Amino acid sequence: MAEPQVQYCTTEDGASIAYATMGAGPVVLMPSNAQSFAARLRLHPFQRALCEALAARFTLVQYDGRGMGLSARERAEHGLEARLRDLDAVVAAVGGETFSLCGYFVGGLTAIAYAARHPDRVLHLVLIDAISSGERYITETPGGRMREALVPVVTDQWEYVSDALGGPAERDRFPEAGSDVVREAFGAAIRETWTPSAYLAHQQAFRETDVSGELTAIAVPTLVISTATPERGFFELARDLARAIPKARLLRVTQRWDGWEGRDYETLVTFLSEGAQPSGARTPVAPAAVRTVLFTDLVGHTEMMQRLGDARGRDVLREHERITRETLKNHDGAEVKTMGDGFMASFGSVTQAMECAIALQRAFAAHTASMPEPLHVRVGLNAGEPIEEDGDLFGSTVILASRIAAQAGAGEILVPETVRGLLSGKPFVYADRGEFVPKGFDDAVRLYEVRWREEAETP
Repeated sequence: MAEPQVQYCTTEDGASIAYATMGAGPVVLMPSNAQSFAARLRLHPFQRALCEALAARFTLVQYDGRGMGLSARERAEHGLEARLRDLDAVVAAVGGETFSLCGYFVGGLTAIAYAARHPDRVLHLVLIDAISSGERYITETPGGRMREALVPVVTDQWEYVSDALGGPAERDRFPEAGSDVVREAFGAAIRETWTPSAYLAHQQAFRETDVSGELTAIAVPTLVISTATPERGFFELARDLARAIPKARLLRVTQRWDGWEGRDYETLVTFLSEGAQPSGARTPVAPAAVRTVLFTDLVGHTEMMQRLGDARGRDVLREHERITRETLKNHDGAEVKTMGDGFMASFGSVTQAMECAIALQRAFAAHTASMPEPLHVRVGLNAGEPIEEDGDLFGSTVILASRIAAQAGAGEILVPETVRGLLSGKPFVYADRGEFVPKGFDDAVRLYEVRWREEAETP
């Protein structure tokens, strides 16, 4: 494959941005990441393999944001709005009326915001190991905590810091590459991308960037890809992205030093090739009828995958999927989507939804009693009028159902007071779990645990 052609464009506020094109076909834009595109292509075999797979079918456009890589180094602004101006300039330069966005890691922040704000231009959104909150990445992942711990010594020990930023984590992830190879590749990529002062400014802006509030506004087909091993802490971030974005699909792939499995590239290319009209051409959607939304989540999924490995862990997940789908079918539940370790389903009857939740817990309890690998799930329900479009549900009813499920423990079913009221007179047993204020909501919600074990059937 030919080397990318590097060109320059200028943002509306005068920053010079370097971008490169590879391949021919529909445009796929890859927003700037934490490392220069030139460094990634030269030093990272797995990222080059991804770019080659895309360039074989599309025109892949990559660029360096202001202050990094081949772009203008004098620009000290690194916030989200500046990054969006960089992307606007590249879009204008390549002349694409409509295009797809592929956000990798930090580039996912820009891709999410752009897709939410420009639904008439974006055809598909792909998020690979992406994040929606810099603060969450820093506080919840080993890599994020390490990066923050290195900040005080960036100025005085830049070579040590640049080696450390990628080296230790990637040596564990790609043992076949050899420690010296990985340390040299990742350290060189960081030094090629940043000066110490620019890196510090970038890290500060990254910490303050949060686009999670824009996830529900994304109205284009979205594929969320997680290449992460459990110890990196990325899968939970990917799962939450897929849950929050309407019509999102979640794909977990195994990544080696030299790339993914071939079928994973095929899945990505097929997704980007699917015909899709810009969302601006859609007819307005309306609230659905009252539905009961049910979320499930497999407890201890990350630890299980780490303990069993991908192959054996996937076998256990298939059993989890079989039990869930059979139980939904038996109670007239409609599967909306799966997020790898959980399901979202809807019901026309709140009573059927509750009976299904209880049947799920009893089925998983029976499985755990007879099988070597336990399966424990948490379940949350909510009822309301969600927004329905193209088979997916979204809106505050759905978000609250997800937040309620996250409050449950292993083997628990939680419902809000509204659902309990709708079930007045039905033979279900509850325990008051008090109030909590869901993230993104102003008012507290009182929760009730549903007692589903046989001895709890009679009040």
